[in-house]
Amino acid sequence: MAGMCVDPYWELTFDADGDVDPGGREALIRGVADAELTDLVVFAHGWNNDRPRATRLYDRFFAPFPGVLGAGGAEEARVGYVGVIWPSMHFADEPVPDFPLRPAAAGPATGPPTLDAATRRALTTILPCEEAVADRLAELLERRPEDPARLEEFVALVRALVAAADRPQAAADLEPDAPPPAMLTCDAVRVCETFTAALASVGALPPELFGGLSKLWHGAYELLRQASYYTMKRRAGTVGQNGLGPALGLLAHARPSLRVHLAGHSFGARLVAFALRGLPEGTGCVASLTLLQGAFSQYAFAARLPFASDRGGALRGLHRRVRGPVVCCHSRHDTALGVLYPLASRAARDDDSLLGVDEARWGALGHRGIQAVDGCAALSLREALAGGLPADGCANVDVAAVVARGGPPSGAHGDICHEELARIVLLAGRLVR
Repeated sequence: MAGMCVDPYWELTFDADGDVDPGGREALIRGVADAELTDLVVFAHGWNNDRPRATRLYDRFFAPFPGVLGAGGAEEARVGYVGVIWPSMHFADEPVPDFPLRPAAAGPATGPPTLDAATRRALTTILPCEEAVADRLAELLERRPEDPARLEEFVALVRALVAAADRPQAAADLEPDAPPPAMLTCDAVRVCETFTAALASVGALPPELFGGLSKLWHGAYELLRQASYYTMKRRAGTVGQNGLGPALGLLAHARPSLRVHLAGHSFGARLVAFALRGLPEGTGCVASLTLLQGAFSQYAFAARLPFASDRGGALRGLHRRVRGPVVCCHSRHDTALGVLYPLASRAARDDDSLLGVDEARWGALGHRGIQAVDGCAALSLREALAGGLPADGCANVDVAAVVARGGPPSGAHGDICHEELARIVLLAGRLVR
């Protein structure tokens, strides 16, 4: 693609059900064969709004790769690159990796929550949200009435969006008996109170900025954000399993010697991980998997859950489908995953309290790393860059030394465009010494 920092580069585009654009898929298969590539790096974005934004992210993330490969890459390697495009969204008040991040010193928001035009467009184009519903959500946030009934109306509209987004294919990435998160079922006012308190705890708003019911509209806005991300999380699993996995199978059939190196950020990490579930039987093309601030359960690969020994994670044992290492990069500076993700993930049946969320149970990979997998290595970034990554199996790498910038509420969740992380991807794939 013209203007990209790496060559050859392709994009694979999927819809919400995981159906791939056949033209892009065939162009990739032909191009890999024509270039006689030995290795292919496949990267998936997380929350995002459109294809140009995703392409800019890929251009920025891949920028260090040619220099790193030129300085110490395997001489026989011929490397190509793929950017995965899938329908996700972000809220326009949050930074994303392809643009400069808001410094942490910027402090908490001082104004009331609003549903800006860009986010409203995302709701109506990416989610199944009618314009009239988006207009009503925006009106309620603008007015912030001191009326519990109106807060309950807002919450009901948000929950209806999640129900409308559910598709038969989406159930594939969850346990059959998994209950909905408590944020979608518990008392509306109580949920808004809990999210408001969580925002205050991460510095997203001063605890005493607003009083009365008007303060809870901050929590209502965060519920809308987290409900949208719940839909994106499920969609990422669907696209990975039903879309990317089968596409990799076709690629491996056409080019059996090709080594594929999967990487993803946030929900994109979930997407590439769930591609392992969609690989055709006997496909062994995936040579490494790198998860950058992965926004899914820390127990995804566990054979048995510590709190339910009769069950395993949604990807239990599937790390063995990777011929090389599964590397999970995590950072304590990621407050999107450290505070808000556990709160939004807590199941309704766990107990009837939304407060005091147990991160040991509901934590995300990108904040605590892979949990409950035997033999999982624990490395600092320095150790990993010095050659400490294992040849196979799982490894957690603490990348807080570089994934450190960003203001509330997400913290450093989007701070991933670093040469050190590019090196991790290449080291995991044994593409550099």
